[in-house]
Amino acid sequence: MIGKSNLIDVIAGTNRGLLVNAAQQQAILAAIANLEDFNPTPRPLAASNLLEGNWRLLYTTSKALLNIDRLPFYQLGQIYQCIRVETNSVYNIAEIYGIPALEGLVSVVAKFVPVSQSRLQVKFQRSIIGLQRLIGYTTPGNFIQQIESGHFQNKLAFDFPIQSQQQQGWLDITYLDDDLRIARGNEGSVFVLSKT
Repeated sequence: MIGKSNLIDVIAGTNRGLLVNAAQQQAILAAIANLEDFNPTPRPLAASNLLEGNWRLLYTTSKALLNIDRLPFYQLGQIYQCIRVETNSVYNIAEIYGIPALEGLVSVVAKFVPVSQSRLQVKFQRSIIGLQRLIGYTTPGNFIQQIESGHFQNKLAFDFPIQSQQQQGWLDITYLDDDLRIARGNEGSVFVLSKT
């Protein structure tokens, strides 16, 4: 699909949106809108086989995510959004790199409820922050397995509940195919992700 390859081309070199100028951002948003017009999955929440999985962030306008890169001595690594349809769970995972052996991890665990054919209501439940080495992090899938099996409680990490009513929002899935997903959030942010 021409629109899909065009979007991948225009976001290349932007480091997920960290290195984007105003002209690039306009071109990216136009390419996203163009692709959304040809969404092959108009009912994405009914396509659980496509939605399920580990998704790597290619581009975002979310300041909350991009600001993680401003930590002193650290650099933002890969960001994943992992969806588990069976348990209505979303795991946002950001890898942080910098000082050797002190690589970090910032994760937010949420539950979702479908409220339309394309919109998820999301409620954030807990946040986990720690050093990758001390919490035994190797891959997003392994990390999620530790959490879901209950084997994460003894890890050396800051693991705390999120109870504020402010910590919820929604996510519209505006494009979904075998390996690409586009979503728009309640704060106006856009997300482009590829399935890993």
